[in-house]
Amino acid sequence: MRVTPGRCLLRQLLKEKRMTQLWLCEQTGISQANMSAYVSGRKKMGVVTMKTLSTLLEVPMDDLYEWEVDDGHGE
Repeated sequence: MRVTPGRCLLRQLLKEKRMTQLWLCEQTGISQANMSAYVSGRKKMGVVTMKTLSTLLEVPMDDLYEWEVDDGHGE
């Protein structure tokens, strides 16, 4: 089985919590360029970044992405 991150859900989480990407950048030290790349899906977050953001947003790490599961059996 293979599990990979799909679409990043940061944009939706920030909207629901009435927070901004800029606020997250200020709290974490993540550059605006990297944050934008995460939100747009151009770049995937590492585990430490995911843990940091999930802690700040008070959500489980799993909630940062839609997850794609490939069990190796096709559809």
